[in-house]
Amino acid sequence: MKKLPEITLVFWIMKIAATTLGETGGDLLAQTMKVGYAVSSIVLFAVFLASLGAQLCVKRFHPALYWAVILSTSTAGTTMSDFMNRTAGLGYLRGALVLIGALATVFAVWKLSGRPFDVTRVADLRGEALYWTAILFSNTLGTSLGDFLADDTGLGFGGGATVIGAAMVLIVLARYRTPVSSTLLFWVAFVLTRPLGATTGDFFSKPIAKGGLGYGTVGASLILTTVLLLLIAYQAKRGQERGPRGSVATPS
Repeated sequence: MKKLPEITLVFWIMKIAATTLGETGGDLLAQTMKVGYAVSSIVLFAVFLASLGAQLCVKRFHPALYWAVILSTSTAGTTMSDFMNRTAGLGYLRGALVLIGALATVFAVWKLSGRPFDVTRVADLRGEALYWTAILFSNTLGTSLGDFLADDTGLGFGGGATVIGAAMVLIVLARYRTPVSSTLLFWVAFVLTRPLGATTGDFFSKPIAKGGLGYGTVGASLILTTVLLLLIAYQAKRGQERGPRGSVATPS
């Protein structure tokens, strides 16, 4: 029952595109459409549960469905983080610390369950449920970290994205040049791609006067949706060309 994608360069490009779209999409609903963070979080969390339910029911990897769940964790994570940090008043740093604790708790439960952390070996329903719970918290955490870097440190959107991008380069070097666990590096990279997406999304959507490119949440969301759909189509076609075995997760 391996239903997760191969961990390749295309995977990471799609992850960054999905999390960036999650940032602009969440802001589109909460800010541009003025729905608010609390209501947006409820709506988007319901979307996450619906897409997750469908993902848990299928028996093989479906690119569109898998990335729909990733996207729903990103959009829900954006509004939930903003609700915690802005509406509830925790602030970016305290919000990030709370979410780090929550993610650590998920990993502790995962460890106690006896199931491997290696995402290429997630092969049962409970393991997949833990996998998606960790992804939801990691994407929510990433929003807080991205906002902290961009706002509280004074780096701005471009500076925050540059710092996280440099950290991602170090992870790639560690993957191929050191004996550090590839599973550990995967989860570190997975967490970091969320603030990279958060800062990049803000860089695309925020006004030029605030250090962004000025595309707005609608324009940025349309651009990123197009990119993600093209990559999903590519991944689906590649899976069809490789046959049934090519459509399930295998070690990279």
